[in-house]
Amino acid sequence: MSKHVFLTGPPGIGKTTLIQKAAEVLKTSGVPIDGFYTEEVREGGRRTGFDVVTLSGRRGILSRVGSGPSTARCEYRVGQYVVDLTSFEQLVLPLLRNAELDSSAAKKVCVIDEIGKMELFSQSFIQAVHQLLSGSGTVILGTIPVSKGKPLELVEEIRNRKEVKVFNITKENRDSILQDVVTAAQNCLK
Repeated sequence: MSKHVFLTGPPGIGKTTLIQKAAEVLKTSGVPIDGFYTEEVREGGRRTGFDVVTLSGRRGILSRVGSGPSTARCEYRVGQYVVDLTSFEQLVLPLLRNAELDSSAAKKVCVIDEIGKMELFSQSFIQAVHQLLSGSGTVILGTIPVSKGKPLELVEEIRNRKEVKVFNITKENRDSILQDVVTAAQNCLK
């Protein structure tokens, strides 16, 4: 039986939108839920970076377009984006650790959108996700990127775990798959 639910698919296919809708349905049905999603930041019509937004509405920087060669010694980059690891960790790590620590009798859902290249620069994030994956009280409702290029170790581990249900999101199914995702998450809570 599945313990966690993940969505995968190419960038821009609608994984974040779908996870937000699923989180709303679960929350409305009384499921304890917390976590975060990643949102594009646009200025003047072009993407300038990504923010991390918690389900309670707190927001922090994940990355911004880097301006030329940086003087920072320790810099994390994905393409043109410079990852603000401190901002990401300050917002996300307490959420993930609280999800694991809160050992009330009821199982809960933790939204993690996404486990991707930028987020995986954080060793603490990787450890926190491992804890949630192997724990028993929290169901992860998360997103992972499609496999391309060099495999991301944690992403492949998640994709290959027996207790993880992975939905492949496509243009064809993204508008009709919401109920399946919600049902899969609800089944994990049983």
